[in-house]
Amino acid sequence: MNDLPKFTWRWLASLSFAIIAMVLAVHVKAQDATIDPVAIQDNTTIDFAAPAVFQAAGPNIASIQGTVADFRHALGDQINNNVLNEVGAGHREINWDGNPLTDATTPPVNPFNTFLNTRGAQFTTPGVGLSQAAPLGLAALFGNTSYATAFRPFSNARLFTPVGSNITDTAFFVAGSGGGTRAVVTGFGAVFTDVDQPDGSGPGNKRGNRGASTLIQYFGADGRLLFSSFVPAAPGDGGFSFFGIKFNDPRIAAVRIIGGNVAPGPDDDKANDIVMMDDFIYGEPHHLTP
Repeated sequence: MNDLPKFTWRWLASLSFAIIAMVLAVHVKAQDATIDPVAIQDNTTIDFAAPAVFQAAGPNIASIQGTVADFRHALGDQINNNVLNEVGAGHREINWDGNPLTDATTPPVNPFNTFLNTRGAQFTTPGVGLSQAAPLGLAALFGNTSYATAFRPFSNARLFTPVGSNITDTAFFVAGSGGGTRAVVTGFGAVFTDVDQPDGSGPGNKRGNRGASTLIQYFGADGRLLFSSFVPAAPGDGGFSFFGIKFNDPRIAAVRIIGGNVAPGPDDDKANDIVMMDDFIYGEPHHLTP
């Protein structure tokens, strides 16, 4: 071994250092992938195609109305609300206002199954339950008089909110099946009121100061994350935000919304971004194929 030429020793040493550097690089890359799972679209297949994204924010309804209309058109202009079977095309909507229109506050329930059979959507929360209420009703529901003026509806008169949590989970089923047949949709979008914080600051935000305070996550039937994004902010009381995505094929089985950086109840201020939801718009729920 000692008889090896000097250039051979130098070559072996260089090779050893190169191998060590490669191992360290792979290790660092693996660590980076776990720093912020929200920002990483992992577990996707090689044929994954990114969805079309629709987003807008501003101080009034007109600020987002055009984007909402574009999203409806992308899903299919036909509205299939209350059709108790699977329809080949079109979309469904929930505006929380009832028929006839009402501003009555509903007590929090969990799961929220009001639209499970008619529109193929079930809503749950880790909190107490979910409620529909106009701004005055929100003030009474949460015991905070400032809520009467802090939030405005996109479609009169009620908004939708979790109670005891800032998380709302949505699962899709074939309309008319009473929750018996799981389904997937091509797209889902939601209207929000009073998303204030574009930097995600505040003591309740465990995601740090990246992105806005309100997050939407989309999941496939196997539970894998398909896509996630923060919702654009519209600072100032009662501003409006919209975020939605659409795939070319039905693949969204569930959606999680983290609205604001804390659960409703505290004053909406610099530390606490309280967010309410309005219209949910989504593609026709199609049954899962084996």
